[in-house]
Amino acid sequence: MLTHAAYRINATLERYLPEQRLFLRSDTDTRFIRLRPVTQLVAICGASMFVAWTIVATAILMMDSIGAGSSREQAQRQQAMYVERLNLLSADRDLRAEEAARAQERFNLALEQVAAMQERLLASEDRRRELETGIEVIQSTLRRTIQERDEARGKAEEATLALAETTGSTRSDEGRARDTVATLAILTDALGSAAQERDLMEGAAAKAAERADEILAEKRALQRQNDEIFARLEEAVTVSMEPLDKMFRDAGLSPDDLIETVRKGYSGMGGPLTTTLSTSGAISSPDLTRANEVLQGLDRMNMYRIAAFKAPFAMPVNTPVRYTSGFGGRNDPFGRGFRRHEGQDLAGAYGAPILATADGVVTYAGWESGYGRLVKIRHDFGIETRYAHMSQIRVNVGDRVSRGDRIGDMGNSGRSTGTHLHYEIRIGGEAINPMTFIKAARNVF
Repeated sequence: MLTHAAYRINATLERYLPEQRLFLRSDTDTRFIRLRPVTQLVAICGASMFVAWTIVATAILMMDSIGAGSSREQAQRQQAMYVERLNLLSADRDLRAEEAARAQERFNLALEQVAAMQERLLASEDRRRELETGIEVIQSTLRRTIQERDEARGKAEEATLALAETTGSTRSDEGRARDTVATLAILTDALGSAAQERDLMEGAAAKAAERADEILAEKRALQRQNDEIFARLEEAVTVSMEPLDKMFRDAGLSPDDLIETVRKGYSGMGGPLTTTLSTSGAISSPDLTRANEVLQGLDRMNMYRIAAFKAPFAMPVNTPVRYTSGFGGRNDPFGRGFRRHEGQDLAGAYGAPILATADGVVTYAGWESGYGRLVKIRHDFGIETRYAHMSQIRVNVGDRVSRGDRIGDMGNSGRSTGTHLHYEIRIGGEAINPMTFIKAARNVF
C-alpha cells in the first residue's frame, strides 16, 4: 500500500518535474547523477525557504534600523521639548518672583500713601474742630452783644420814663438835655460797635463754613483714593492666593493646618520698636481695618510660599522619562496576580540623576527587599518620599537635603523588570498618589 502511494506521488511529480541526469565526464570514463522528482522538489523547497528567510531577515534588520533612528529622533525631540518646558517654567517662575517683588513694592508704597493720607485726614479733622470751636465762640459773642444792646435800650427807655415822671414832661432843662444827649451818643456808639463786630463775625463764620466744605470735599476725595488702592491690593492678594490654596487642596492637604504648622516653626520675634497699624486705645477706622486685612492676607501668602517649598511639589527627575505603572491596583509584572502599587513608576535612562523633591532629612539609604536600593526622606507636615530601584545611592542616613539635590542614580535593582524609578509619597505613613503633587505643582510653578 505504501509502495503504491509512493509510486503515484512519484508519477504525479514526474509530470511537473521530470527526472534529470547530471553527467560528469573525466579522461577515462563518464558518470551521471540521477535527479529524481522528489530530490528536485526538496532542492526547490530548500532554495525557496532560504530566499524567503533572507528576505524576512533583511526586512527585519531594515525595520529595526528605521525604528532605532525614529526612537532616537523622538527621544531627542522629547528632550528638546522638556528642556524648552523647563526654560519656560524657569522664566515663568522668575516672572512670578519679579511680579511678587513689584507687588510688595507697590504695597509698601500704598501703605506709605495710606499713612500720609491718614495724617492729612487727622490734621483736617483737627482744623475742622478748631473752626467749629471758633464759630461757637463767635456765635456766643454775638448773642452776648445782642443781649447787651437790648439791655442798653431797655435802660435808656427806663431813664426816659423816670425823667418824665420827675419833671412831669419829657422835656427838661438844658443840663438834663445834655445828659440825655450824651447817654444816647454812648448807646449809639455801643450799638454801632456791636453791629460792626457782628458783621465781622458773620463774615468769619461764612469763611469757616466754606473752609469746612473744602475740607469735607478733600476728605471724600482721599477716601475714594483709599478705596481704589485697597481694592487693588485686595484683588492682588486674592489672585495670588487662590492658585496656592487650590494646589494644597488638590494634593489632599489642609491649608489651615499647613499654615498653622509653618507659623509654629517660624515664630521667632524681636527687633527694634517701630510704629504699627494698631487700633488699641482708639476707635478702629474702616481704612485701618482693611489695611490690617491686607497685611494678614500677605502673611498668609508668605506662609503658603514656605509650605509649598517644604512639600514635595516637584519632579524627582529632570531628564526625559515615560510614565509606566501608576498608583493603585495593577497586574503584577512577575505574574503574581492583581496587586496594589503604592507609587508611580518613571522609566528613563540608566544612571539618570534622581533628585529630592523637597527639603528634608534622609532616614534610610540602603537595600530593602522588593525596593532594591532605596532612599527615604522625611519632610515637614508628616510627609515622607521614597525613591526605589536605584543603581547608586549618593546620600547617607542623617543627611539634610534640599529640593533639587541629587540623591542617587536611576537603575534596575530589586524587584524590577527594567530601568526605572519607583517614586512614593506617604502622609502619616499612608501612601498617596504622587501624581497629585506633580500635577498640582504644574498648575502653579
